[in-house]
Amino acid sequence: MVNVKKYFVQQGMLRTKIDEFLAKQFSRAGYAGVEVQRTPIGTRVVIYADRPAMIIGRRGATIKRLAQILEQYFGLENPQITVTNVENPELSARIMAYRLAMALERGYHFRRASFIALRRIMAAGAVGAEIVVSGKLTGERARYEKYKAGRVYKTGDHVNYIVERAVAHALLKPGIYGVEVIIAKPLRPIDHVRIKLPEEVSEGEPQAQ
Repeated sequence: MVNVKKYFVQQGMLRTKIDEFLAKQFSRAGYAGVEVQRTPIGTRVVIYADRPAMIIGRRGATIKRLAQILEQYFGLENPQITVTNVENPELSARIMAYRLAMALERGYHFRRASFIALRRIMAAGAVGAEIVVSGKLTGERARYEKYKAGRVYKTGDHVNYIVERAVAHALLKPGIYGVEVIIAKPLRPIDHVRIKLPEEVSEGEPQAQ
């Protein structure tokens, strides 16, 4: 008899290992996540990325090698890999962390790059976002700076929200910079209540007493 609890724990560990491997191998492609599903004919693997072409490779060469690795080293049976775009990359903590790290490596100032990333995340519909950049930012001594917008929930009830966290690294002349991005995004549209001012109420509309 199959131990159901043990089976799901093993499947969760396997997915985590695959996720960590793909994140390391395809960080430049804006890797955002993976789904692994067993099917009657094998294993369906869906990879989400900002730049799918970098994972597919020329004439599918990279994805063929990846299928061999998933089969030989991770034990997936007949892996069928699909690479797809992320619907809203600005709401993916991984993608935004990698983008910010790449911007730093290209020479952008960390404050300017962080504020640009923060504005894009909030403009995409996030409830809140937090960016932490650490390293030798302005001198020989390592420190960190934190930038925050909106509401970021780190504890408590997350029923109505998804909180994503991702870390990326940038190699610069002073050393390695660490980039942490936390994004709180709603599971469903949020109701916004605003009280109209008296001058905004048109004729015929009821006014609050």
